[in-house]
Amino acid sequence: MNWRAIVVGTVVLGLALAGPAEAQKKRLAMGCTATASSHFAYCVGQAKAINTPGAEVDVTVVETGATVDNLKRMLKGTIDYGLMTSDQAYLAYRGEGTWKDTPFPDVRNLWFYTVSAIYISVREETGIKSVADLTGKKFSPGFRGAATEKMTEATLTHLGIKADWVRGGASDLVDAIKDKRIVGYAKAADGFRLDASMMDIAATTPIRVLSFSDDQVKKVKEQFPYYPWLKVPAGSIKGMGEFWAQGVVVGFAAAKSLPNDVAYKLVKAVMEDKEHQKGAFKGLAEDMAKVTLELSLSPLHAGAIKYYREKGLKIPDNLVPPEAR
Repeated sequence: MNWRAIVVGTVVLGLALAGPAEAQKKRLAMGCTATASSHFAYCVGQAKAINTPGAEVDVTVVETGATVDNLKRMLKGTIDYGLMTSDQAYLAYRGEGTWKDTPFPDVRNLWFYTVSAIYISVREETGIKSVADLTGKKFSPGFRGAATEKMTEATLTHLGIKADWVRGGASDLVDAIKDKRIVGYAKAADGFRLDASMMDIAATTPIRVLSFSDDQVKKVKEQFPYYPWLKVPAGSIKGMGEFWAQGVVVGFAAAKSLPNDVAYKLVKAVMEDKEHQKGAFKGLAEDMAKVTLELSLSPLHAGAIKYYREKGLKIPDNLVPPEAR
């Protein structure tokens, strides 16, 4: 039996039944993150904002390993656009750090939707009370392929903290903490709120969130000036006052080859229909355009620039690529 012929025939028939408008839609694959992350919920909310009746694009959410994985997939052309963090997009664009051998100079930012804290959380019963105590302990710097993984490992290593790194996907790491196979992990929060996967762990396993000292923050900033740092407001974590945590500026990017009109439609839909996004992700920035223009470290997509300019916003010169000048 020719399964390929059946599949192709089914797709063609489906398009025919869908009518001319549906058949002509631009279908896009959006690289997201693990389903256990609160950011996956944002991706679903974003897709709902885009996939409205009569829209000319249709987005499918793809579960991935998050930032680094998405950038690699965009570089290979296996997804159309994807979730990423400002620091990794910047490093990929410049061909620095882990991107030295595989630079991605054509990556272009579309928008950023949140500034989230990265929480280093451990099982409370381990007795670990500082990041220095992670030395020699089985600890995950983040979901495999996520920007958090790269940032946390680089930060702790620079501070001389030599943990026994454990790699894994979302469900594997959550189970490993619950089963006491690892002491904890690093994970981007929902703004300053505990992420869905942290809430899952905390429901059965008391956890402690660790902070960084002023001296540690200063030392890391000197080495990695592009890593964001946040002062987490008192009360964000039960029983904790204000404290330092690394942060991630999270958004979406595409290769510059994504047609300008498509990029424009994506940005317009996201900026002008925030209802679904707010319902899906509590840490959504109030003014995403402002966050995008103030916190982008590398160039914007020409289609995104068209939208922001139409809204009367000034685009910093360093965010305007040659093709948009």
